[in-house]
Amino acid sequence: MKNFLLTTALGVTLATAAQAEPVTYVLDSSHSQIVFSYDHLGFSTTTGMFSGFEGTIALDAENPAASSVEVSFPAQSLITGWPEREAHFLSDDFFGAEANPVVTFKSTSIEVTGENTGLITGDLTMNGITKTVVLDATMNQLADHPMAKLPWAGFDATATLLRSDFDMGQFAPFVGDEVALNISIEAMVPAE
Repeated sequence: MKNFLLTTALGVTLATAAQAEPVTYVLDSSHSQIVFSYDHLGFSTTTGMFSGFEGTIALDAENPAASSVEVSFPAQSLITGWPEREAHFLSDDFFGAEANPVVTFKSTSIEVTGENTGLITGDLTMNGITKTVVLDATMNQLADHPMAKLPWAGFDATATLLRSDFDMGQFAPFVGDEVALNISIEAMVPAE
């Protein structure tokens, strides 16, 4: 934990001249996505992806547990590789994207678990339903972006959801109720 605090403090110190308040990083939509997978009838693992993220990470260098994350993305950004599946997933059988066009996540607590790792607990809202979700997160890098010349941060996270918790349980248990999430995001301190 001490190494995590020192690494975070050093990176933010270099980027922001050691401000005591949290530093706000804005998500880079072009390098942020969620890949999800689920069991299809025991025959295959089917995957899909969401993108188009907007949001912020308020990174507190002196106390990473006091940091926060707020993210949203359009349900319509769904990609499965098969247009008919996408249309079905966006229907009222699953995401109800017409009535609930945006998926949101807002952290409620962060537990530092290692040098670059933590558990981010928060409220996930999709299909009009909000549930508590825990993301197992890793900070990949906190440094200046070599091309943009701005402070940049990169994180990966994993989680497992039950789609039935969000009233999306159609065809369960034949089609797996558990959905594995692999999240990768980049965020930057905007130029002034």
